[in-house]
Amino acid sequence: MIGTLGSVVLDCHNPTALAAFYAELVGGTISVEEDGSWVDLEREGGQRLSFQLAPGLKPPAWPDPERPQQFHLDIGVERAQLEAAEKRVLDLGATLLEGDDDGSRNWRVYADPEGHPFCLCAH
Repeated sequence: MIGTLGSVVLDCHNPTALAAFYAELVGGTISVEEDGSWVDLEREGGQRLSFQLAPGLKPPAWPDPERPQQFHLDIGVERAQLEAAEKRVLDLGATLLEGDDDGSRNWRVYADPEGHPFCLCAH
């Protein structure tokens, strides 16, 4: 092993707003740099999501290979809570990109308010 993963960083137009979205999704405490160009979402156990100002960002276009996703986050939820979780993320500003194929899959694909894909995965 060379090192440890310190943070996953998402480029975005509004770091503070996107950090607030993910804080509602996965919990954590938001820390904003003075100029607002970098925001950390500190999570219990040392997991960190960070958000970096990228004014020229062109978000992925699911599933268009011309603007690929590059990465996505899988968010685990209890199967019995999947419908409630979907309602909550949509209320927070997410967009449904791909459903669970009438329950035949255990995940649904969404875009966060800036277009980054993430999945709610039932377990």
